[in-house]
Amino acid sequence: MPQPSDEVSSRPVVFRGGTVLTVNAAHDVLTDHDVLVVGDRIAAVGPALSVPEGTVEIDASGGVVMPGMIDTHRHMWQTAMRGYGADWTLTQYFVWYYLEWGKVFRPEDIHAGNLLGAAEALDAGVTTTVDWSHGLQTTQHAEAAVEALRAVPGRFVLAYGNIQDAPANWTGTPEFRDFAARHMGGDGLLGFQLAFDVTGDPAFPEKPAFEVARELGVPVTTHAGVWGATGDDSIRLMHDHGFMTPETVYVHGASLSADSYHRIAATGGSVSVSTESEQSAGQGYPPTWALRAHGIPVSLSMDTSVWWSGDLFSAMRSTLGADRSREHLEAQAKGDTVTHSSLRAQQVVEWATLGGARALGRESELGSVEVGKKADLVLIKNDHSPVSFPLLNPYGHIAFQAQRADVHTVVVNGRVVKSDGRLVGVDLGAVRAKVEDTVDHLRSTLGEEAWAKGMNPDIPTREVLDNPYTYTDYRSGSTHSG
Repeated sequence: MPQPSDEVSSRPVVFRGGTVLTVNAAHDVLTDHDVLVVGDRIAAVGPALSVPEGTVEIDASGGVVMPGMIDTHRHMWQTAMRGYGADWTLTQYFVWYYLEWGKVFRPEDIHAGNLLGAAEALDAGVTTTVDWSHGLQTTQHAEAAVEALRAVPGRFVLAYGNIQDAPANWTGTPEFRDFAARHMGGDGLLGFQLAFDVTGDPAFPEKPAFEVARELGVPVTTHAGVWGATGDDSIRLMHDHGFMTPETVYVHGASLSADSYHRIAATGGSVSVSTESEQSAGQGYPPTWALRAHGIPVSLSMDTSVWWSGDLFSAMRSTLGADRSREHLEAQAKGDTVTHSSLRAQQVVEWATLGGARALGRESELGSVEVGKKADLVLIKNDHSPVSFPLLNPYGHIAFQAQRADVHTVVVNGRVVKSDGRLVGVDLGAVRAKVEDTVDHLRSTLGEEAWAKGMNPDIPTREVLDNPYTYTDYRSGSTHSG
């Protein structure tokens, strides 16, 4: 897949006359300002900047220049099944991917999903995406995932996982060690995490995987606070064995007790909230209200396009709605009225940008528009839309009005990857062909009856409720009577 030309990527770029959401410590909003990019860095921010000869000029007037958005949890390998599970519950998702059909994905299917997911992210102004890749049954699948991420001009983190095997098994193989040695580190465009969950089994079968992560010096990202599957027992085991660190990212973080939130806060971890997912699938009520109360850092994510939107505008919007809805409901139940919203648009915009950078340990480089930081930038502007004006409250505009069609320009690492509303360096025709091949493979493997039924699957006759992890018989007593 072609990349943007070296000629274009090597030229300085300046955004002229926009409203700049810096997302810096002072929360500065700068009107009629320019942002100059030289190489892979932000070189200057100010009005009417002088720029080097040959600089690419982008008219940002009437628009918003903001940091590139950062998604800390996206199952990109599933993107080829966009919308397939729109009416699923979380249990049905578990049954389809964990127990029945996830194992039929070939390396080329992982590759196709990642290509589409990566392009989808860039198109929506998501410049860094954590590929929570728990479909890596073999290192051949993992190589296919990396090849796809390298082919799209964005910034990604491969969170390596395998739902078909116990974490202690797949992290202990020579093949995995060799893969990790070859792909860890690098140029900053591809990061590395380990992705696995902790069931709460008192035997703590996941301990060897944590030890591998510690040995390799890589963070762990884990689905925590998922009703029935990973709860307070999981958090206690991680904490008691010393595996809760500031680098740990807890995905969802719903259906947890105050004790678990205190442990996360005390150890400096962060929570990736996927509000559309939590609202619809049933992990628990979107927990931003509790995270704010405990001082736990928040980032945003969209989870999977099998259900939900592949952008963070929807994540910001739904997060504001869920948090405020709960606040109103609780107040009204006591006969009170909320007169001032606790969660503001500014906060969710910051969670979608700097919050993600903090979760990934890259706050010094990413997440805000400041001189010296990496040039990962987004221009929100659509002169063809009546929704683009007037621009009165830029945070409110981003959180409630903007959508992917308003993403005019995207810059990653100083390179223009979307220009005037069109992706640069991404052959969508080639991506479509690969995705169609994957869909054909899945339909033919399942058969038409199972393929159609999968969009509204039955629970299997064997007892499968919440916990999809086949490497342990442990079931949470809070959601299983026997």
